[in-house]
Amino acid sequence: MSSESFLSHLLELRSRLLRSSIAFIVVFVCLFPFARKLYRFLALPMIRQLPHGSEMIATEVTTPFFVPIKVAMLASVVVSLPYILYQLWAFVAPGLYTHEKRLIGPLVIASTVLFYCGMTFAYFAVFPVVFHFLANAAPAGVAVMTDISKYFDFVTTMFLAFGVTFEVPIIIVVLVRTGLVSVTKLRQSRPYAIVGAFVIGAIFTPPDVLSQSMLAIPLWLLFELGIIAASIFSSPQETEAVQGELPLDDNQ
Repeated sequence: MSSESFLSHLLELRSRLLRSSIAFIVVFVCLFPFARKLYRFLALPMIRQLPHGSEMIATEVTTPFFVPIKVAMLASVVVSLPYILYQLWAFVAPGLYTHEKRLIGPLVIASTVLFYCGMTFAYFAVFPVVFHFLANAAPAGVAVMTDISKYFDFVTTMFLAFGVTFEVPIIIVVLVRTGLVSVTKLRQSRPYAIVGAFVIGAIFTPPDVLSQSMLAIPLWLLFELGIIAASIFSSPQETEAVQGELPLDDNQ
């Protein structure tokens, strides 16, 4: 790669990052006045599970000011995510084949929708179960009063875990389309995928079986969905090819 070509890639990357940053800033400026309301909405699953008379607390002086701002920033990332993903795909598009470029639009849309579905599933289905378990797991004589900063860190991790988990079908389709793995190989790896799903569930959720299963089972089902999608949207060569054994035709 020549120095001119490398420099042009750097300039293109800077342009894409700048556009993404501007989109984020614009959305953040619009959402900043509603930061406290956004935090209230984010905290509802926990507040509803707290024992009567309990409330969330702030253990640091600046926490009541900065946590709502962090929530507004998180919401800004979520809202601007489609545009950010488009900039990402647009940056890598010049290095793709023509048939691969046709996938950019559907992949951006599908990635965004699946990430939103993961966050929605976490908020409405997982959070009530997890917080109910945590609120009722406290020993007698212990008042449950969650720090708002710790709560924000926890829900952000959960959002990210479920958002990425719901991207599994997209990841599988991309891996198969690029020839890095075959559908046949993925099917043979199913037992390892199931074990891996429960390991991930144990890492990112509280230590009760129900909470772990609420991440592990969707992850496993999404793995199966990814295999089905890859079988449908891939050519026979891509479906059966194993890297290094059956090369793909670049003109497909």
